[in-house]
Amino acid sequence: MAAAQSAAQGSTDRFAERRSDRHQVVVVGSGFGGLFGTKALRRADVDVTMVAKTTHHLFQPLLYQVATGILSEGEIAPPTREVLSGQRNAQVLLGEVTGIDLDRRTVTSQVLGRETVTPYDSLIVAAGAGQSYFGNDRFAEFAPGMKSIDDALELRGRIFGAFELAELGASRGENVDHLLTFVVVGAGPTGVEMAGQIAELAHRTLRRDFRAINTREARVVLIDAAPQVLPPFGAKLGEKTKRELEKLGVEVVLGAMVTDLDERGLEMKFKDGRVERLEAVTKIWAAGVQGSPLGKLLAEQCGAPLDRAGRIGVNPDLTLPGYPEVFVVGDMISLDNLPGVAQVAIQGAKYAAKTIVGRLEGKPPKEPFKYFDRGSMAIISRFRAVALIGKLRVTGFLAWLMWLALHLIYITGFKSRVTALMHWAVSFIGRGRSERTTTEQQIFARAALARLDHGAADLVSDPGAYDAQADAAERSRREELEATAREEARLTDARERGTRTASERV
Repeated sequence: MAAAQSAAQGSTDRFAERRSDRHQVVVVGSGFGGLFGTKALRRADVDVTMVAKTTHHLFQPLLYQVATGILSEGEIAPPTREVLSGQRNAQVLLGEVTGIDLDRRTVTSQVLGRETVTPYDSLIVAAGAGQSYFGNDRFAEFAPGMKSIDDALELRGRIFGAFELAELGASRGENVDHLLTFVVVGAGPTGVEMAGQIAELAHRTLRRDFRAINTREARVVLIDAAPQVLPPFGAKLGEKTKRELEKLGVEVVLGAMVTDLDERGLEMKFKDGRVERLEAVTKIWAAGVQGSPLGKLLAEQCGAPLDRAGRIGVNPDLTLPGYPEVFVVGDMISLDNLPGVAQVAIQGAKYAAKTIVGRLEGKPPKEPFKYFDRGSMAIISRFRAVALIGKLRVTGFLAWLMWLALHLIYITGFKSRVTALMHWAVSFIGRGRSERTTTEQQIFARAALARLDHGAADLVSDPGAYDAQADAAERSRREELEATAREEARLTDARERGTRTASERV
């Protein structure tokens, strides 16, 4: 354990070797901003190093489909190395960025206690955002968010596991209402899509699979403190979405703030002061986002302001005040009320890449970053969606087709597009869900790791301590092998094989 704790505190800093004398660009994050920024530099006379805490590029808008068994994680999260394998000027380093020194121009990353320091000439920070529990972080233990593959797999285990436990309880004559109640907190696009798919799962997909329970009697409750569903889509589309959800059997509760949450349920408080308790084992948190902690780290060094969500204020050209070589893009920035959507990250990253290339080529500075809004979409259920594109509002089957086409375009890789389309056909045209496999590890691993002082680092040895132990073990083993070899040779030379020794004859 001592070795593991040493690892958690970080081994001696190791500097990544400078790949060449060319301009070094470091990209933090492998999401939309990180990936598109890296790809935009593929023809530039630079070396690009992507530093990311995961080995995959995540198509985050489809996480809810992994959680509800429609898609596999591989279809929305291809390996970053595979995606960038054809880009010769790019390399990928695994590690969570824990420090950025703006004056020394270095990025410090860590994985399992192994620290790496990577120098840069230009930096693109695209670390995204995490789930916000509005100061109630203890809620996370019982209501996972929807920000990572781990979250989606845990939720898949919780959702399908609830039906299994309900079947077991009902066969014993127990009350299983709390197991067949599913609560989604947050009526934004993620919450709406999640609630709609759980309703379809219960009322359509699973209705023939169980004997002791009737899955069509499951309750799906969507809760939000806001007065409407999908506020960014406007009042009309919000009301239309609410009616469609209610047709699916989703109970939409608006104007209710979650004030307490535990293993068996939650409490919600209304404007009139009324407090209600809802018993539900399975809860999904889709309300609120919080900017990456790197925003605060950067703000402390450059003096840029942070908003309430932890997003950092940047210059109109997406650079940090006083540090023109550092670009921040995507969900991390507070600029012109930009929304936290993938297109902001993609367009910002491409803008940053073009600016870097322009500087190297001696071109005049680019115009300030301008976001082009390509619209917003949310799927309610199969064949039903809503879309807001400029002043155009589209609902129903046409909006669903638009959603389908757009998401197929942005799924990375031809193979993933084909398999995703096949799984959509199985789920939307048929009744099946191709990805229903769950394990206890998916459900409980996150909580187990959280109970370790230093997380996963407590489960591995410090590199130096491990090497020392390995050297000692090697010397001991070598001595044993040499002694055995000498004895084998002596027995042969003395012709003592197959004969009793003097002690055995006595």
